[in-house]
Amino acid sequence: MLPQKQAEEAIVSNVSEMEHEGKEEEKEEHSMFSVKSFLWHGGSAWDAWFSCASNQVAQVLLTLPYSFSQLGLLSGILFQIFYGLLGSWTAYLISVLYIEYRSRKEKENVNFKNHVIQWFEVLDGLLGPYWKAVGLAFNCTFLLFGSVIQLIACASNIYYINDHLDKRTWTYIFGACCATTVFIPSFHNYRIWSFLGLGMTTYTAWYLTIAALVHGQVEGVTHTGPKKLVLYFTGATNILYTFGGHAVTVEIMHAMWKPQKFKYIYLLATVYVFTLTIPSATAVYWAFGDELLNHSNAFSLLPKSGFRDAAVILMLIHQFITFGFACTPLYFVWEKVIGMHDTKSMCLRALARLPVVIPIWFLAIIFPFFGPINSAVGALLVSFTVYIIPSLAHMLTYRKASARQNAAEKPPFFLRSWAAMYILNTFVAVWVLVVGFGFGGWASMANFVKQVDTFGLFAKCYQCKPPLPPPTSNSTTTAATHHR
Repeated sequence: MLPQKQAEEAIVSNVSEMEHEGKEEEKEEHSMFSVKSFLWHGGSAWDAWFSCASNQVAQVLLTLPYSFSQLGLLSGILFQIFYGLLGSWTAYLISVLYIEYRSRKEKENVNFKNHVIQWFEVLDGLLGPYWKAVGLAFNCTFLLFGSVIQLIACASNIYYINDHLDKRTWTYIFGACCATTVFIPSFHNYRIWSFLGLGMTTYTAWYLTIAALVHGQVEGVTHTGPKKLVLYFTGATNILYTFGGHAVTVEIMHAMWKPQKFKYIYLLATVYVFTLTIPSATAVYWAFGDELLNHSNAFSLLPKSGFRDAAVILMLIHQFITFGFACTPLYFVWEKVIGMHDTKSMCLRALARLPVVIPIWFLAIIFPFFGPINSAVGALLVSFTVYIIPSLAHMLTYRKASARQNAAEKPPFFLRSWAAMYILNTFVAVWVLVVGFGFGGWASMANFVKQVDTFGLFAKCYQCKPPLPPPTSNSTTTAATHHR
């Protein structure tokens, strides 16, 4: 019993040191209080909550009505709740594994003051290099395509305000704008952006809800979903993607003064997200029904107005923020590869980060398919990155009795036993492997290939309105009208 007692005392001592370190950092921030530090440098539990909630709801608000048209109303709501809870559980697992990894390393006197811990490093420290390689491959690919989706969404949204330029041209422009995120050092510096971003998506969600209710149902509206199995699982994997913002969970935790407080933050963020996604998707689907099957962006069906233009502009700003969220871990990985992660000069680090943006920019131009790419990413990447790998990693980390006895975090109060955790983790891994990756992968790729066959790669203006015929000599229609 003596070795066990010593181990427990060592863990308590180590956690206390982490909390003391957090208090010292927090004290330092307060002592240097200024407008700059208030807006720029955040590490509280509230900062983490805003970051999680803001990162979950972005362009996906605009594609959820499209998913509802594929799934039907009841399935759409149930899948949101189901995957929201599953996502919160695996975010909890990631937070537990982060604390375990950090506590073990700090017992070895490893200092993380100038180093940002990332998910693949947690897997490496707990399970070895093979798990590191798997985690790095899935996480980086997911973040890469997550950034691609933000660029596609920017071009898709701005087109509904200004259609004088095609969507591909807008992608060029916003690619250059989003490249400026190379100057944001880390997740500490997203305090004001996370706060504003969540406010922007809150406005957009309630605009969609109210505008759809005010507009009313279109003439002859039908709600026949689900029509086909391929559409059903495509919609389900888009919702799987919605609650899969875990690729940046470790980086958000590492930016906290007290990362032990993160455990239930993701769940609380998800509950708030439900108040945005369920009403907006339900209202838009009620108003437009099956028309959404050919309109993956909800903005395309709502009438032009000042409120809609405001929602579009706010979503554009938020997508810039979300692009930074998705790209920042990629910047860290690239910095570590080229040996620039410890460089203090932000200008040098920004210059070193630019090569990360170029392939993202290029892929957004090749595959401008707004809704289908969400589903493909959800099935092929999010399923493993967010759900399967964390579940398996947790079970393997605590497979030995000694690891369970010396665990930095014990099972949560609502499960109480390791056996119950193993059962739940096994269910999550099997369900997502079969339904998310298996059926979802088949459906989303079939739909994605269909879009490529229909619109082709490098599509100039995906799902744009076809131009009207040129005016005749007797026509009084204006050129601007014909351009639309």
